Amino acid sequence: MYDYIDGKLAFKSPAHVVIDAGGVGYHINISLHTYSQITGEEKCKLYIWLHVKEDAHTLYGFAEPGERRLFLHLVSISGIGPNTGRMMLSSITPAEIQAAIVQGNVSLIQRIKGIGPKSAQRIILELQDKLRKEGPDTLTMMPVLKTVKDEALSALVMLGFARNAAEKVLEQEISKNNGVLTVEQLIKFALKSL
Repeated sequence: MYDYIDGKLAFKSPAHVVIDAGGVGYHINISLHTYSQITGEEKCKLYIWLHVKEDAHTLYGFAEPGERRLFLHLVSISGIGPNTGRMMLSSITPAEIQAAIVQGNVSLIQRIKGIGPKSAQRIILELQDKLRKEGPDTLTMMPVLKTVKDEALSALVMLGFARNAAEKVLEQEISKNNGVLTVEQLIKFALKSL
């Protein structure tokens, strides 16, 4: 529903901020990682996730889209709610979390408050392959899309295809069609080959 909220910081604490955007104050829960990214700012742009429950609609904000993508991966795991996900992002950086999951470092993940050995193993089991497929940079930084091939590759990786296989197919399709394809055409041709 919301992608980001950009506005003036009306209030800031390590746990939440209030952003005044268009005369409306949005109460947004944040991690310590995001807090450190917006320290000293009067205006800020936070990438948002809206958590809807029967009794509440809660906004969670992230300084970078990569941090939000990692958070969404974490909360997709049974037993990991938004507050636990936020605690994880407050305890260690998104890059450290990603590296620990990819490398299977159970001890680092279970050192986070609220994460026991079974939860740490479940996180690694469910996310290790996904994070490997996406590559080391996709969660920790916003991809800069410059070419038709880059955009198509990003879309295929988001659909769950392995980066190497998708890249190989895209190169074949580009050479077959002399590089004259739109992003949509290139993705359609690649999906037929994958």
